[in-house]
Amino acid sequence: MKEQLARLEDIYPEIVELRRYFHQYPELSFREVQTPAKIADYLKSLGLDVKTGVGGNGVVGFLKGGAQGKTVALRADFDALPIQDEKDVPYKSKNPGVMHACGHDAHTATLLGVAKVLSEMRDRLCGNVVFIHQFAEEITPGGAKPMIEDGCLDGVDVIFGTHLWTPIPIGEIGYRSGEFMAAADRFDITINGKGGHGASPHDTVDPIAIGTSLVQALQHIVSRRVDPLKPAVLTVSSFQAGDAFNVIPQKATIRGTVRTFDEEVQHFIQQEMEKITEGICQQGGASYDFAYQKGYPAVINHSYETNLVAEHASLIVGPSNTKEILPNMGGEDFAYYLQKVPGAYFFTGAGNEKKKANYPHHHPKFDIDEKSMLIAAKMLTSLTLSYLQP
Repeated sequence: MKEQLARLEDIYPEIVELRRYFHQYPELSFREVQTPAKIADYLKSLGLDVKTGVGGNGVVGFLKGGAQGKTVALRADFDALPIQDEKDVPYKSKNPGVMHACGHDAHTATLLGVAKVLSEMRDRLCGNVVFIHQFAEEITPGGAKPMIEDGCLDGVDVIFGTHLWTPIPIGEIGYRSGEFMAAADRFDITINGKGGHGASPHDTVDPIAIGTSLVQALQHIVSRRVDPLKPAVLTVSSFQAGDAFNVIPQKATIRGTVRTFDEEVQHFIQQEMEKITEGICQQGGASYDFAYQKGYPAVINHSYETNLVAEHASLIVGPSNTKEILPNMGGEDFAYYLQKVPGAYFFTGAGNEKKKANYPHHHPKFDIDEKSMLIAAKMLTSLTLSYLQP
């Protein structure tokens, strides 16, 4: 294993070059064309069996070892976000209004580096490795589910994945068994009132007044109706109504997200939201439209595989830099893989204020400390070789 970890050090400049290429040419979810083509060409150059168009725009590379054994899957995502890149760097996005603001470019480059190193020792591998390059993680329904339905996990015994994470400093790894990332749902509520002149509110059914009462009431679901020992978030992130100072609008729209780990809590919140919406709108004389869209399920790590992550993190970054972290309320469709096969998802620290890698994910100036890719590559390589030991 030391040989392969040293080899990753050798090819680190190539991993950086790949990451910067992907960063300059980002593509939005479900619109990825050049990115999967580049990935497929690279995997083919390594002599892997490559399947394109998996579940849509996905790419899967299959590395067959020299001896029979288990099959390990490793996953990276490669879609970008509709954000204008505001960084002043040579590898700034060249596609206006599109940017890798979450690290998926680095995930992809990292996994390609791992594929290169493992392919060089294929004759000594006791088993197989499946490299899953996934499209459309950022937008539900996401790319994981259709890729699974198209067979990307067929014959797979275990799966590992990592997210380069700027809230964690470079050189640290965050892991957690069980609940790791939350189910991420969306809601849209339209309040249909009766518009009119701002000077005559008595002749209207004011959707703004009703909507403000509704927003306040929704906050009480989590704070007063959900068991405080069961994590939940209900966030109203958009309230839109009217565009004139003297007109009461006809309708108001409220949008937001619900994050949970427990399916019963998820279902309860959805029911309570509609009940409260109905009651407040009825009281105010308005009708309403309520839409609740379930997003990705919660990421639930398996204990044995998570223990492996902690064990190998201690070897690679040291015990003091291996941190068991609290659950994260962000969403990830890696959850679907873990529903099918055992595995674990973990955070590789990528934050470094000195390198201006301290902006939050999805920020126009988001960047990473690129050394995090080397740490992530070592982790994925180490986990794979450990799991495939005869």
